[in-house]
Amino acid sequence: MAKKQQRLPYFDLANFPVLETIKMLTCLLEKITKANDSLHGPPSSFYTCFHARSIPTIDIQAYLIRILKYCPCANECFLSLLVYFDRMSQNKEHALRIDSYSIHRLIIAGIMISSKFFSDVFFTNTRYAKVGGLPVKELNLLELEFLRMNNYNINVPFEELQRYGDQLLMHSIKEREAVYRREKVHLDQQFLCSKQQQHKQRQSACYQTHNPRFYS
Repeated sequence: MAKKQQRLPYFDLANFPVLETIKMLTCLLEKITKANDSLHGPPSSFYTCFHARSIPTIDIQAYLIRILKYCPCANECFLSLLVYFDRMSQNKEHALRIDSYSIHRLIIAGIMISSKFFSDVFFTNTRYAKVGGLPVKELNLLELEFLRMNNYNINVPFEELQRYGDQLLMHSIKEREAVYRREKVHLDQQFLCSKQQQHKQRQSACYQTHNPRFYS
């Protein structure tokens, strides 16, 4: 008998807290960047306009929250980053590597572009540049390169956005379950060590009681 296909949890695009979306997105992007960092190392031979000379001091979550604070946008804008990144990674002419050197520039360029597409109200490139910590001329170039690597297709159908939201939520749930299992194993090990230590102490006390001449 065939197994039932696991149903993805439903991501409520309209009502899901944006800060929670950012936390889940951060978890996924950090996992991707760390994997690529360990796999490829510094981008000495693979350098794009998205790569900084050094890794920014601000972490991914703080960067996303900063963007949300000064250039507010909805869940659609943050989820669309994943869609755009996937499209860019499949672009045979312009390969994309998401690592700690490039992720911040990819984020600010992607959020700026998605905000222009999804939001009725968006901000100027100058404001995004200030929030992202870049010269506006550099951000303008990043915007053009980002569009080019997406083949100038920034349209994301609702169904695709919903699918990415559901998958992100599922990834977050699995990560939390994995953390819970690791913590449980750690606590079980601590409990076992504690029991073993108590047993040794009881044995030692018993030994001292029955062999007083050794401690006179």
